[in-house]
Formats: sequence, structure tokens, C-alpha cells
Amino acid sequence: MTDTGPASGPDSGPDTGPDTGPNADQAAYWQSRAGQKWVTHQATLDRLFENVLAETLARAAPQPGERVLDIGCGTGASTRALAEAVGPEGHVTGIDISAPLIDLARARVTAPQANFLRADAQTQSFAPEHDLLFSRFGVMFFDDPVAAFANLRRAAKPGARLAMICWGPMPDNPWFRLPFKAAVERLGRPSPLPEFAPGPTAFKDIDRVTGILRDAGWSAAEGEEVEIPLLPPQVLQEAAEFACLIGPAARTLQEKDGTEDDRSAIIEATAALLSQYRRDTDLTIPARLILYSARA
Repeated sequence: MTDTGPASGPDSGPDTGPDTGPNADQAAYWQSRAGQKWVTHQATLDRLFENVLAETLARAAPQPGERVLDIGCGTGASTRALAEAVGPEGHVTGIDISAPLIDLARARVTAPQANFLRADAQTQSFAPEHDLLFSRFGVMFFDDPVAAFANLRRAAKPGARLAMICWGPMPDNPWFRLPFKAAVERLGRPSPLPEFAPGPTAFKDIDRVTGILRDAGWSAAEGEEVEIPLLPPQVLQEAAEFACLIGPAARTLQEKDGTEDDRSAIIEATAALLSQYRRDTDLTIPARLILYSARA
């Protein structure tokens, strides 16, 4: 797809053709129905990850007047929060490979100190002018992570900070594990993926990721496991439906050609499994995540 939205501002640079570069498969995926789900359900996803964004911002500590690159910005919730933090004297560029997500981000975030760029962060040409490189779940999809983070290193001023949060292993995350369990019990296991294939849990291994960052030229690379509650829809049935819409249960349903009866059965089983996290009137799902940091 051609990006017809503006990519103005000093951080933008030319579009490097995300549809044909090394992450072309990811570009195609995020232009597809899968990416459209994130557009359709933007408000629910923003609420689900509200605590995640707040904790990552607190650790990153963006300051008034700083210039920030928001990697894998999606529909713009993180870019908007960063723009508020840096204020009118600062600037934030949100970059994402998905045209539908970037289009929605541009419509949602109108702060003059923010702009958006549809491009592949692994290959985009950057100027070394950013004080902070930030990501909420946006860096786990690179074809070549070392090349990607070496390229992102070029966007950093000397001493600039990198702050990003990623998923831990699937078994430690009931938001993924329980719908997948329900789907496997109904339909059987899908074909296995390579352990560190681009995807949500590709950065689950702290030693591997800090090694990637060091190989890419970053210093003081660290990873810290944190537990942060997710905020799903508060009606249990709605939470289960949403949990089965995006993630490994959805992949299993698609690969196994699941019927509507299969989908309904998996949602019901997921609702029963998620019910253990109901406390009075609140439903929160624990998440095991990893906060990574490094210096340019």
C-alpha cells in the first residue's frame, strides 16, 4: 500500500519502501486483516496496555524539550503520551511499518510537536538527533534485530537512552497462554514456529536481547522482568472474545480452519479460564514483561 499521509518534520526523511525491504513480510502482515484488527479495536487495545505504557514511560522518563523516536508506534497512544511529556519545545516522531496504523495515528494525534512516518525502522535513514528511543511492544518483529538496532543507533545522540518493553515467555503470560490452551484442546496444536521468529515473544530471553543490543553498538544494555496487570474488557465474555481475536488462539483457529462452533467453544473455555482473575468487580490479567534499557 502507498502511504498517502504526510511525513513532515525534520525527523521524517524519505520513505525507504517498507513493502519491499527486509521486513516485507511484516509489512504485508500489518497491512492485512490482522493489522486492521488493531485499527478496529484501538480503544480496547489502548485500555488493555494502559498500565504497560504508564510504567514504560515512568522508566524512560522523557523530559521537556527532548526529541524522541517512538519505534513501532502503532495507532499513536504512546506517541501522544510522549508528546505531552516533552511539551511544545520537544518533538516526537512515531514510526511504524503499517499504513493503516499510521493513518489512524495521524488522525488521533494532532499535537504540533508530533509527526508520523510510515517506514521500516531497520532500514530508514535517520539523523543522530534523538535523546530517547522508546517502544511499547514495537521492536519484536525485525527480520535482523542486530541490523535494526544498529540502524536505530544512528538515530541517537551521544549518550541517548533506549527504553522498550517486550513480552516475556508465553507460558508466563495467561493473556496468551489460556486462549491458546483452549484452542489446542479444541483443535490440536498448530505448526510450530522457530523459537525466536519475529513475533510478540521474540524478545523473551534477556541474555539474547542484551547481546543483540551490544552487537548493534549500544552500551549498558540491561533487561528487567516486571509484572504489570493488563486491563481487558470487564465483562468476562467480552474479555474472552477479545483474547481469542488477536494472538495464538486466533492463529490456531485460522490454521486449523476452525468453524464458528469451534470459535464459540474456544471463547467459552477461555472465559472459564480467565475467571480466576476476577476480583470483586474488577478483571485484571497478570503479565510478565521485560523492560530493556541501553545507552548510545
